[in-house]
Amino acid sequence: MKNFLTLPPEKQNKVVTAAMTLFGEVGYKKAYISEIASAAGVSKSLIFHYFGSKKALYSYLVYYTGKIVMTEAQDKKDTLGKDFFDRVITTIKFRLEIKSRYPAMNLFMESVYKEDEPEVSGDIERLLAIATDMHAKVELNMDEIALFKPDVDPLQVVELVDKYTEGVVYLWSDTSNIDKVVAESEKCMKILRENFCR
Repeated sequence: MKNFLTLPPEKQNKVVTAAMTLFGEVGYKKAYISEIASAAGVSKSLIFHYFGSKKALYSYLVYYTGKIVMTEAQDKKDTLGKDFFDRVITTIKFRLEIKSRYPAMNLFMESVYKEDEPEVSGDIERLLAIATDMHAKVELNMDEIALFKPDVDPLQVVELVDKYTEGVVYLWSDTSNIDKVVAESEKCMKILRENFCR
């Protein structure tokens, strides 16, 4: 795998994009190296030369995805916002920007949640751990729980907001207008804040 990084970046990107797209569309078990190679415009033997196996390629994609997400998240950490609803907006914007810049990676990440092949379960657990860690940074802290009205269950609000966020990110397909989606989300979070908080 180290030698893969010696390929020209354009060729690396073609292989990574083709693999993420195929794994994302059909899953691990039904993805064939020959199809990935064809889509990338390289030989099947080149992929096996650099990765040795389909599992190693998949493992690399998990590592690659985690690295990009963590790097991008690190760049955003100072802009997360001080309150729960602000952090949700920042997270939505972050996830939409990732989806826009890396469409194949987004497809791959969505497929990881559905993947049930035991051969790659350890890799999937590592990627999901990164997602869980990022999610924990958005969650309510103890001080914020006191800001909710007495008859409001903060955990239900978090669940509602999580479903909203997943829906926005999953359904959004217009990569040209992130600001419009963020503005609409800000309006929704304002409504929630005004109705559920003191």
